[in-house]
Amino acid sequence: MADNKGVYEIKESAIADPGPLGLACFALTTFCLSMVNAGLVVKESVAVVIAVALVYGGATQILAGMWEFKKNNTFGATAFSSYGAFWISWGLFELFGAQKILVIPSQGAWMFLLAWTIFTAYMWIGSFGTNKALVATFTLLLLAFILLTIGAAGSPAAHTAGGYVGILTAIVAWYTSAAGVFNNTYGRVVLPIGPCKK
Repeated sequence: MADNKGVYEIKESAIADPGPLGLACFALTTFCLSMVNAGLVVKESVAVVIAVALVYGGATQILAGMWEFKKNNTFGATAFSSYGAFWISWGLFELFGAQKILVIPSQGAWMFLLAWTIFTAYMWIGSFGTNKALVATFTLLLLAFILLTIGAAGSPAAHTAGGYVGILTAIVAWYTSAAGVFNNTYGRVVLPIGPCKK
């Protein structure tokens, strides 16, 4: 719209909160892989996880991260963009391995998981500036990554335990996502997330 001097003012439209979407992408993909890691479904089920990781956990979660940049949410943008990239990377490793295009050595898997454990450790610290539901999510996620990293170093028991902790992580992330959807839709607190004191 132009003012009386002929100068146009561009007004940015508000966008919906991308947090619930990013958390849903993360939760569903984590749940599917963790079911495999925990041994609750057959290993061949990983084919389903690859597809979900590339499309929902990966590409869609990265989109949520980009929208978090638009919302000026540094934590959400960094988390969703990064874990979206994690899932795409993991999906490609698994896909290429299944097609015999390349073989990831055990040390490579260990290095990959260790690096993501380090990233998750400082994101866990950052989560204390958000809300209690996210703190719980990142606490469980960090524990899951630690166990999976130990598992990649040669401990099947730690790998399985990491799967079970991953399932718990997904459940808490789903809860946090649902809270974002319900609380926004109904305009009141339906599911509490417990804001952290700053």
